[in-house]
Amino acid sequence: MAMKLKEFATSLVAVVEPETSARVVAQLMRRHHIGALVVVDARDKNKPVGIVTDRDLVLELMSEGLDPAVFTAGDIMSVDLVSASPDMDAMDAVQLMRKYRLRRLVIMDATEHLAGIVTIEDVLALLTRELAELAVDLGSARDRETREPVAKPI
Repeated sequence: MAMKLKEFATSLVAVVEPETSARVVAQLMRRHHIGALVVVDARDKNKPVGIVTDRDLVLELMSEGLDPAVFTAGDIMSVDLVSASPDMDAMDAVQLMRKYRLRRLVIMDATEHLAGIVTIEDVLALLTRELAELAVDLGSARDRETREPVAKPI
């Protein structure tokens, strides 16, 4: 199963600027049914500067009783982005996620511009499809074996 990220990752990424209020961040996550937004440079909308997740909202604001209208994506985002290239193999991406204990990787091209995002759910969907195809292939082999007569020894 050698598959590159560009073959199955999401290329349409929801983004916000650092000055976006945390309340708007939460509203966008809800509207788009996603758990993270890539934070991009206010001047260069293709340059990721961080990522803000639903977990960031809960741990940094909600658990402390802070007002999400006062804080911004830039205040709570993770700035240590772990990124992948579009040509990275899916299993290498899994290893990167395991190493850094991440649910998603930002995909950046050679110029360090945003090219997509891959989530653990994307990888699980890929693996599920691969396993389903394997099961079908194995079933076909079993069916073929039951139809063919067994060779008798001479």
